[in-house]
Amino acid sequence: MQQLPIVGEPADGCSSGGVTVGLGAGLEVAAIDPANCRGTFSLVSLGCPKNLVDSERMLGLLRDDGWQFVPEPEGSDLVIINTCAFIDSSRAESYGVIDEMVGLKAAGGTRGVIVAGCLAERQKETLLEERPGVDAVIGVFSRDEVARAADRLIGSLGEQRSVFQPAPATALHDGNRMRVTPRHMAYLKISEGCDRTCTFCAIPKMRGKHATKPLEQVVAEATELAADGLKELVIVAQDTTYYGRDLYGEPRLVELLEALEQIDGIEWIRLMYLYPMYFSDRLIDTISGSGKILPYLDMPLQHASDPVLKRMQRRVARGPTEELLTKLRDRIPDVVLRTTMITGFPGETDEQFAEMVEFVQRWRFERLGVFPYSLEPDTPAARLDGHLPEEVKLARRDELMQVQQAIAHEHTQRQVGKTLPCIIDSHSGQRDDVWIGRTAADAPDIDCAVYVTAPETTPQTPLAGQIVPVQMVAAAGYDLAGVMTG
Repeated sequence: MQQLPIVGEPADGCSSGGVTVGLGAGLEVAAIDPANCRGTFSLVSLGCPKNLVDSERMLGLLRDDGWQFVPEPEGSDLVIINTCAFIDSSRAESYGVIDEMVGLKAAGGTRGVIVAGCLAERQKETLLEERPGVDAVIGVFSRDEVARAADRLIGSLGEQRSVFQPAPATALHDGNRMRVTPRHMAYLKISEGCDRTCTFCAIPKMRGKHATKPLEQVVAEATELAADGLKELVIVAQDTTYYGRDLYGEPRLVELLEALEQIDGIEWIRLMYLYPMYFSDRLIDTISGSGKILPYLDMPLQHASDPVLKRMQRRVARGPTEELLTKLRDRIPDVVLRTTMITGFPGETDEQFAEMVEFVQRWRFERLGVFPYSLEPDTPAARLDGHLPEEVKLARRDELMQVQQAIAHEHTQRQVGKTLPCIIDSHSGQRDDVWIGRTAADAPDIDCAVYVTAPETTPQTPLAGQIVPVQMVAAAGYDLAGVMTG
């Protein structure tokens, strides 16, 4: 089995748990040449798209070192697990996969298990004590040491079982990746870490302070992706609007977007994780006037009550947020807004929860995820008073999701009759002439799907990756069905 992170995402863009899928459309498995192969490895990637970029970089480093990727852990020489540790459920899943792979090793199904990523960074050497069957642990900022760790393991050089490095001053290089996403779509990480001090969040402890990737480096990586057939570039970071402030003394997201727009081959640029702070009028104008930047804005807000926002230490109050939302609705045609909310934060009263419900009803976000507060032992929120019972947090989540479901379904119904550009991701695997695509309103692996009937096509037709006009003819819940018209 090969795992890739295809999930909805909770607060500030970290995964609440991965979902097992097959090989990405962009990943080809070559025949193994024993004479030119150090060994075989499989990779399990859990968590958010930022973690996926790290996984693709590790795949590329191992490939260049002479290792051969295989899709099934059983029978491979090594299994590498790139873990998530943002909240309790993601840590539980990471530990579950580790235990599964350690069990596979004990049964003779693989020779070694390497654990990388956020859980490794968060637990450090204690992970080896908790799971003695793990052969090596690699921290977030030691990602590029994966090939050396694999070589040491297979060479029985077991004296160094953990590799941890401090957070770098600038973001790690993410070029020369072995991509597992479809060839026409890729994530591009423009920075690492986060300078926010949200009381519920442990990301700075795992990913360090915000480190901007230099503009020229981002453009070079995007150009490399475009040369490989990319059509849709998905920009990710922990705090996208903060881009450049640490390196250049001021936010430089506008300048970066202007440079990315000039790259031939890229047709869609999608922005994720846009913190409301530093969302300037100039940035709004850049998005509104662009032919490539999609009118799709992912802006995690987490709550709408000022007392809760203050306890969360979000540093953005409801009033300025509503002023920004008004600008976005007024100045960006057909804008689609995506956000996330947390229910049951410590001290949240019935009245404060009701305020959040009213806020969602008022602003009618086209896309919204709701997540119950997860107590993280090493965060400031864990020390707050007023922690709520789990059943209250879950009940509030369910109530808010019921409100949002009606809003989202109404939005989907309004698309029926329209002709919209869709990017085709894959064949449906059902009827020969039915494909699965997305509109500009749908981020990959997070939002909704469009089932596209393309007359006179077959699974062998090279339609995946194309952006085609689709007339929407029906809605079913969150998803749409349409007919390709050109």
